[in-house]
Order: sequence, then C-alpha cells, then structure tokens
Amino acid sequence: MYASAKTLDDLLMRVIATILKSKSRTKPSRGAATESTGALLKITNPRARLSRTEGRGLLFSCLGELLWYLAKSNSVQFISYYVPKYSEESDDGRTVHGGYGPRLFNMRGINQIQNVISLLKERPDSRRAVIQLFDAADIARQHKDVPCTCTLQFMRRGQRLHMFTTMRSNDAFMGLPHDVFAFTMLQEIIARTLGVELGEYSHAVGSLHLYDVHRKRAQRLIKEGWQTTRLAMPPMPLGDPWPSVRKVLEAERAIRRGRKIDRRKLHFDAYWGDVVRLLEIYQSYKNRDVKRITRLRNEMSSPIYNTYIEKKQKGAKSKTDQQVLFDDN
Repeated sequence: MYASAKTLDDLLMRVIATILKSKSRTKPSRGAATESTGALLKITNPRARLSRTEGRGLLFSCLGELLWYLAKSNSVQFISYYVPKYSEESDDGRTVHGGYGPRLFNMRGINQIQNVISLLKERPDSRRAVIQLFDAADIARQHKDVPCTCTLQFMRRGQRLHMFTTMRSNDAFMGLPHDVFAFTMLQEIIARTLGVELGEYSHAVGSLHLYDVHRKRAQRLIKEGWQTTRLAMPPMPLGDPWPSVRKVLEAERAIRRGRKIDRRKLHFDAYWGDVVRLLEIYQSYKNRDVKRITRLRNEMSSPIYNTYIEKKQKGAKSKTDQQVLFDDN
C-alpha cells in the first residue's frame, strides 16, 4: 500500500478503505486482524494532524500521550489518566516497558532527542539523525508492551525538516491517529529548535492492520460522509520551544494532580496557552464541570479545537445528568 494525503483524515480514509478490502489475514497475540504489509504513508501538511471525524476525532488522549513522552515518563499512573487502557500494558503495575519517553531522552544514558538536534545544527545535511525506539532487548524476554515504532529519522533539507517513521506494526484504526499526532508534534518541536520550517511526514509500516474487533467501527467511519478539510493546528511559535514545553509539563503535572495553576504567572503565549487550557478542559470533563469547560472554551485563542471541546461539554453534561438521575432514584 502507498497513500499520500494532505491531512490525517484523508490518509485515514484511504488506509482503512484499503485494509477493509484486503484478503490478507493474520492472528497475532492481540486478536485476529486484516493487514497490509509494507505500507508507505505520507502526510504533506503535518499540522493537519487531528481527525475531524466523529469516530476518530481524538485530541485529549493524543495530547496526553505526547506529554507523557516529553515528560520522559513510562509511568502507568500518568498515561492511564488520559488512556485508561494503558493500565493493562504494564508488567509490574507501575511502568510500561515500551514507554517512549525514557527511550527518547535516556536510552542507556543517551538523550537521543538532543543528539539529533545537535547533529543537525552542526551538519544540516546529515543522514544520521536517527532515533532508535525498538531495542534488541525487547524480544529477549516476554513483555506486555514493546515499542511498535522502530526508528524516527529527521532529515533537514533546505529550510524544512522532514520526518521518516519506521514501524514494525501499526493498528490503523486505534494507533495511527495517536502516532501521527505525537510524531508530527515532535517533528515541529525539533524544526522550531533548528529554526527551520515543518516539512513532510512519512510513515513506513511492516504490518498495518485492522483488528476484527474494530471492523464495524471502521466501516461506520468510512460511511460517515466526512468532508475533506484543510483545517490544521496553528503553527508553533518561532524560537526555542523547550522553555514553553517545560512550563506546559509543569502545568500538566499540577492539573493532573488536581492542583490549581495560574497561567498568567507561567507567561504562556497563545499557542501553548491553548494547550494548557485543553488540559484544564479535560480535567473539568473528568470532574463533570460543564460551566468551567464553557468558560475555558471562551478563552481559547484558536477555534480549531472547538469541535473537540464541544464533545467534552456534551460528555460532561451527560455524565452530570446521569448522576442526577441516579441520585433521584
């Protein structure tokens, strides 16, 4: 399979439609699936990294997973706040063996992100700017979770930073939207660090598959009748993004632990301020605080997130109504 598109949604529809027609069947440890092997995918506008569909219109879980990576964490408690299913992926109940954060920033004591940045600053045309996520030790013994991603390669050409992801395995319905979001955000962070523009995003997969358990949902997604949109996240601010990333991680930790933050004291610009508001909206959703979600929505700088916020508003209201009904009974 080869598929190139401007947006994540256009790519998803082509990928899922192709796999649904595939006759190739496999029975891996996670259940029976239909697959396409040797898939090559490309997104020419990586900022269009958010699905606008009803079935795969994800934001908050994608954002939580990205921040888990950037926090250099493999904590189950951290990631299960955003993606509860991760609690099933731990060998010891505390950590996820295949967590990307420690591998990105501390693989056997090596900060791979910093090495890639330093290399591309010193040698802009280098082809060695590669991060390794899958490790030889991962199959030396059994683990519940090992990285599906093998490598991330960054290639600076002219004034653009292109990214090439290589995966041994990828769930086209559940995993692909998360991976595209997190990896293209990382691509943009590194591009801004280098002072260049965002290039194209390429994604190569050994086994790109659709589990039988998700097949009906995938079919509904294809029938959804989505409208192609060129809406994309706003560009990340120019300049070194890492001070802002560190402040976002500080705010995330406080919000997740139920503490209040003062965004004014953290001095966020519009872009990163919206990211922190989204984290507050997610906490408000979990707390069923519809009024606070509405207030935070009105404070957002970019309208692109409105669809995702509205879903949380409706979800929080539904939870509240259900609780009132339960209490009345």
